[in-house]
Amino acid sequence: MNSIEVHASMANGVPQSAQLSRSMVRTRKAPELPLLENRNWLIHVHYSRKEFGICKILLQEELEKSNGTCEYANYVQGLILRHEGKIQESLEYFQNCHTLNPQNINNIKQVARSLYLLGRHALAIEAYLEAENVSSKPDWDIYHNLGTCLLHIGELTKAKEYLLTAIQLSHQETSYMELAKIHLLEDDVEGAIGIYNAALEWYPDSCELATSLGLLYMKTGQHQRAFEKLGSALAHDGMCSKALLAAGSMMQNHQDFDVALSKYKIAAQFLPESTALWNNIGMCFFEKKKYVAAISCLKRANYLAPFDWKTLYNLGLIHLTTKQFASSFHYLSAAINLQPNSARTFMLLALVLKSLGDPDNARHAYEQAAKLDPTDASVALNFGVLLNSIGETEKAAVQLRRFQELVESGAELDQELLKAAQCLSQNLSKKNRSDADPNASEDSRKEDEDDDADVAQMGPDEV
Repeated sequence: MNSIEVHASMANGVPQSAQLSRSMVRTRKAPELPLLENRNWLIHVHYSRKEFGICKILLQEELEKSNGTCEYANYVQGLILRHEGKIQESLEYFQNCHTLNPQNINNIKQVARSLYLLGRHALAIEAYLEAENVSSKPDWDIYHNLGTCLLHIGELTKAKEYLLTAIQLSHQETSYMELAKIHLLEDDVEGAIGIYNAALEWYPDSCELATSLGLLYMKTGQHQRAFEKLGSALAHDGMCSKALLAAGSMMQNHQDFDVALSKYKIAAQFLPESTALWNNIGMCFFEKKKYVAAISCLKRANYLAPFDWKTLYNLGLIHLTTKQFASSFHYLSAAINLQPNSARTFMLLALVLKSLGDPDNARHAYEQAAKLDPTDASVALNFGVLLNSIGETEKAAVQLRRFQELVESGAELDQELLKAAQCLSQNLSKKNRSDADPNASEDSRKEDEDDDADVAQMGPDEV
């Protein structure tokens, strides 16, 4: 019996079954998006490209069409407003998002972020704690921001705990830096150094971390390590302005003013409005005895930060050195008003008052300087010179003995101070031998004035 073969009908050489399957495929439609979300992709594209103008038009249309109930449109609108600096308006849009979807952790985090930027740290902490409760798994970002907010309200112990938790979850550079900042607020410099070293193990190419660690080494007197870290920062980023400024300050401390100025010249391209930079440049010129350039740089620093007392002090010092006593008095008085606890400022003011012919007020200034810093040998010596110049030799001898005691206790001195002390000792010996010799008294007064000018060249010349 012959078998019967069944074949599918053919159309243009293609089986009919194949045609049916293809027609079915062609009739399928892409799934329709919900009405409120069908343009989210377009908003996302323009936002990612930072085309905020077009993006804001689309967002306005979506919000009007949905009567403000489109969650994604509210979210992106809040991000754009925050980028434009309109923090309060952005907070309102993020709060709308939270109302529409209270279980979305990103909405809560954005509300907390806007509160933090507005300085409402207590409310921001509450929002981040709510985000922590909603989150299904630990989130380093929540713990990091909780630590940052607690830092701002002064709860340093809790802040450290949250930041350590954030670091355990994710070794982020910002968490390390915030934790190091807390250690510095607690005057735990060694702890901060340890944090920066731990961070550099994860981020060995970080210019910011290396520079911050180098500055801490400078603060603790570990200059070789500081030089290594600053060199590492500049090796990874030769234009790192913070590292350039710190390296220039180190060179300046080692009396290598030309190298320091070369570093400052590069840093000035990136920090043209840095008070510390122009202050340091001015003091480099001062040490090179280029007084006009020094005053010009320091006046620029003073223009940028009128209430920086160190700049005013240095201006007073230079004007005293150039014998512009009235200008020096003006700047030193302003420095004392801003920082009344600086013994060196009172000492310089006393030198100016003596030069202006006001020994009584000069004496008061020296007394105040000695009260603020009884261990400063230069104050005792200059006070003795003043007392000697007005004929109070016994009190001058007391100050000279005080100076000698400080020298024996290990006070740091330079040759100019030792020379001035030797001259004062000789003058007192001469007066003891012949108090009635007017020529000797005149010579003593001249030597005293020279001593004052020499000691006055000492002052803060760095950041």
